[in-house]
Amino acid sequence: MKPRVRFAPSPTGELHLGGVRTALTNFLFTKKHQGTFLIRIEDTDHERSRKEYIDQICDSLQWLGLQWDEEISFQSDRGLAYEYCIDQLINTGHAYRCFCSKEELELIRKETGSFLYNGIWRGREQSEINNEIKKGTPFTIRLATPDDGVTEFEDMVYGKISISNTELDDFIIARSDGSPVYNFTNVVDDKNMNISHVIRGEDHISNTPKQILIYEALGYDVPNFAHLPMILGDDKKRLSKRHGATGVHYYRDSGYQPNALFNYLALLGWNPGTEKEIFNLDKLIEEFDLSKVQKKSAIFDHKKFHWVSSQHLILQDNKDVLSDLIDIDKQWSDDEKQKDYLKLINIMKHRSHSLKDLIERSQFFFHRPMNFDEKNFKKVWVEGTNSIMQDLKKNLEFIDSWVSSELEIKFNEFINKKELGYGKIMRPLRFALCGNLNGPSLFDIMELLGKKEFKYRLNYIINEFRNNEQK
Repeated sequence: MKPRVRFAPSPTGELHLGGVRTALTNFLFTKKHQGTFLIRIEDTDHERSRKEYIDQICDSLQWLGLQWDEEISFQSDRGLAYEYCIDQLINTGHAYRCFCSKEELELIRKETGSFLYNGIWRGREQSEINNEIKKGTPFTIRLATPDDGVTEFEDMVYGKISISNTELDDFIIARSDGSPVYNFTNVVDDKNMNISHVIRGEDHISNTPKQILIYEALGYDVPNFAHLPMILGDDKKRLSKRHGATGVHYYRDSGYQPNALFNYLALLGWNPGTEKEIFNLDKLIEEFDLSKVQKKSAIFDHKKFHWVSSQHLILQDNKDVLSDLIDIDKQWSDDEKQKDYLKLINIMKHRSHSLKDLIERSQFFFHRPMNFDEKNFKKVWVEGTNSIMQDLKKNLEFIDSWVSSELEIKFNEFINKKELGYGKIMRPLRFALCGNLNGPSLFDIMELLGKKEFKYRLNYIINEFRNNEQK
């Protein structure tokens, strides 16, 4: 039987990285086995659920390429199904009404020294129950759990997990306002959607025994379970907003590309068993094996993520990169300069970890450096630098071909003739052309800018130094 899996987010906030990793794992697993990937929006929290979050969740999944296979399901549409199943459990004796007030429950806890409900309303006479209903006494619905034995399941990641039924009380499956609780709706929905595998975060392990008891009480087949290790921040605590923006849209809007994000998230807690770490979505599907998901929590390492992102940028065709850059920054859209832009991308993408990082590092091409950092200026433009730069400019004036290979030859000839150290000329020249002290090959930059622009920028900083001396 081909698997049917679901990703079931709650629209009470943006889709965060932990949720994406869960959705991705479900997607990879089911596509590896030619199964079906479904989306269920758990929107029964009417006060906190927002349409904007539903839109953001769906938009994020589509941006990542995690397209669902059937129409999206909404929990808010399934109230009648929940009522029917609750009535079924009451009628079969698997659930009952509990009329305890908050004060009575607190008294029970004090008397027993335990937070476990003692089943005081379990097995009451129907006449007594009818009398409370007639009086309008509020009640919850509780599942009648087994008094002994164990509830166990074989987790596809953590192996066999079992819990003594004495550790589970008759837990609530519907609140006093009639609304069903999470554990109950999950079971009914998963059955209705014919879910074969429930793949979710390890924080749900404690819910699983309760859900299994609900499955059994309703006479449903129990699906397979797999719980994924948590994603932690640098402080070894669960990844959250305190570690910085964790919403998917933050990464999209910061210029990271979807293949980089899902590639890195797939590697968190999953070992492909090879030295290869860079995958596109199709290759991830081909390589994915749920049995290789590790039990240990994974730490989100921003440096490693940047490396993965940079590798995807390097592998991407320059024309595709340019198309993506135009979507972010219209200064890249000049049709007459497309060839120059492609050369610029080819130079800069090897040093960039995102599209916006590439844009930032490429500003020297679009904007001449005019206002230099005074500290760096004094550090690199010292006595004698002006004279050296004027000599260099004359030496390159009559070069036959303004290409990086020829420029490098002429440059080396000039250095050897003048008996100069590389740093004495490379650093101030880069500063003159780019306005900073770091960047790609200086000769590639010179070729890209062209002779005319090269001379303009060099003359400008030479004159700037003279002006400073006269002050």
